Amino acid sequence: MSSSSSSRSELPLRKIPGDYGLPFFGAIKDRYDYFYNQGRDEFFKSRMQKYQSTVFRANMPPGPFISSDPKVVVLLDAVSFPVLFDNSKVEKRNILDGTFMPSTHLTGGYRVLAFLDTSEPKHDLLKRFTFSLLASRHRDLIPVFRSGLPDLFATIEDDVSSKGKADFNNIADHMYFNYVFTLICGKPPTDEKIRSEGSGTFSKWLFLQLAPLMTLGLSMLPNFLEDFLLHTFPLPPFLVKSDYQKLYNAFYESASSVLDEGERMGIKREEACHNLIFLAGFSTFGGMKVLFPALIKWVGSAGENLHRELADEIRTVVKAEGGVTFAALEKMALAKSVVYEALRIEPPVPFQYGKAREDMVIRSHDSSFEIKKGETIFGYQTFATKDGKVFEDPEDFVPRRFMGEGEKLLKYVYWSNGRETEDPTVGDKQCPGKDLVVLISRLMLVELFLRYDTFEVESGTLLLGSSVTFKSLTKASYR
Repeated sequence: MSSSSSSRSELPLRKIPGDYGLPFFGAIKDRYDYFYNQGRDEFFKSRMQKYQSTVFRANMPPGPFISSDPKVVVLLDAVSFPVLFDNSKVEKRNILDGTFMPSTHLTGGYRVLAFLDTSEPKHDLLKRFTFSLLASRHRDLIPVFRSGLPDLFATIEDDVSSKGKADFNNIADHMYFNYVFTLICGKPPTDEKIRSEGSGTFSKWLFLQLAPLMTLGLSMLPNFLEDFLLHTFPLPPFLVKSDYQKLYNAFYESASSVLDEGERMGIKREEACHNLIFLAGFSTFGGMKVLFPALIKWVGSAGENLHRELADEIRTVVKAEGGVTFAALEKMALAKSVVYEALRIEPPVPFQYGKAREDMVIRSHDSSFEIKKGETIFGYQTFATKDGKVFEDPEDFVPRRFMGEGEKLLKYVYWSNGRETEDPTVGDKQCPGKDLVVLISRLMLVELFLRYDTFEVESGTLLLGSSVTFKSLTKASYR
């Protein structure tokens, strides 16, 4: 467990180990190590072992020429990581994706909420707008999500039956798009082309923003060529301009009541719409593309005993509560713990960045380190939430980890850009949809185990997350 604050204050002050190498060439070397020579996790693990420290200096991709300054201080433990949540110490201006910012041409020329620092006047206004939208849709959260699942599972069943497998990632994209559009706009898309092609447009739009952080993993594409194409210069926004405009028109027309509220709050209608699209496409659609495959992968790999326990709990509670309700979801202790464990072991947003507002001293488990004003701080959450001094068997998926006394460990679950035990406010950078993410994750488990006793999956990796293929589904022996 983490040290007490008093004992940490007495930790020795240590110079931050590591270096950035030669100008330009050091960043290129680190980029090749990160993507090709070592891979992401080994990149951090090898340096952590080399320096015998969970805090060290390194260059983070993409580097030249997309990022003007790739130098960061890396944080890999559960004690140092939360400095990134302290808005009095770190600035989050234009640093959502790391040491670079995608072109605002991808967001209508606006810096949307996610790229604003808490000190900027529009931050509080746009976050209040987001909270207002989520509050107004509270009653719709469960029924809208559940309404899209019959078609999803029917397609999965058909593919398993006819092909022997079903590609969950590909099939689910359409459900994600229709859910976020319906939830935000209050009604499904009326344009059939938007309904059928919206998920593809969002995926292409996301790719243009996040390509500098990706590797395609194509054996026929030489590393140097992929690196040049993805990591050296930004991909041009015009590649998605016309498709994005179609999405903009659909949201502008269908979300009129939400945009009216934005105008009443003092936000330009056009700016409010571009923020809605970012909320829908990047934060929600993009988040679901990473979140659900990871959840299903870990639950699927845990095996039939866990499946039986989840099915028993879910069906018992749903029967007692007379349906799938907020109250019912709160009573499913095992399902809740499973969701938190999935968010811990494979967080949907593994990176957090911030710039030091002032000179400061941060602390790991065993040392103190001085960071200078203006330095970029980078936290790799996947290591911080697998901190062996906080979690037992940190690399293992432990379904009951957060049950009973284990609930105390929730303060070390950081996926939302904040502690799981804290709620987002207008004055911080914690995900405003934090509770929605947890809710729909539980709903996915509920719907799975109301329909099926057990299932088998195969998993792999995609550009920014896990892939899941269903191999078999055993329908529920009772409902």
